[in-house]
Amino acid sequence: MDSVIAWAANYLLWVMVVGVAAVWLFLEHREGKLRLGLGAVVGLVVTLVLLFIAGKVHSDPRPFVQNPALKPLIAHAADNGFPSDHSAAAGLIAALVMWRKLWYGLGFGVVAVLVAAARVAAHVHHVQDVIAGLAIGAIGASVGALVAAWLLIRFGSRLRVGRLGRSVADES
Repeated sequence: MDSVIAWAANYLLWVMVVGVAAVWLFLEHREGKLRLGLGAVVGLVVTLVLLFIAGKVHSDPRPFVQNPALKPLIAHAADNGFPSDHSAAAGLIAALVMWRKLWYGLGFGVVAVLVAAARVAAHVHHVQDVIAGLAIGAIGASVGALVAAWLLIRFGSRLRVGRLGRSVADES
């Protein structure tokens, strides 16, 4: 069981990355791809800023640092565990997909919770670390999705340029 937890704590996030790439690739409309891409870029920047601020405001030693009897299931530095970067990335991905495809997003949300739970079970984070990470990722995704929607409304005609400089409307 420890090897399953260690694998999930280390690699399940990468499965989510491949999954969101597949969602983006199979989106039917160019505008949907643009919204997801812009939302991801803005959401990632917001998430990174929030992670930095949260880490400076609150410090939480990792479980294996607080209790030397706990052995982490994965190699990890003994630095500040708050908030969980992995959980924030998982929350960001799940919420981004949820903004585009609700049912897929709910599935990604379940996987994000599994990533967070694995990080706790691997003794590299406390529950508060992963909850904060999931929330920060969801906030970043929401800001990213809203900014992407605003950009498409505000600058839509310029952002929707297709091949040879023609707009998407000209291509239909």
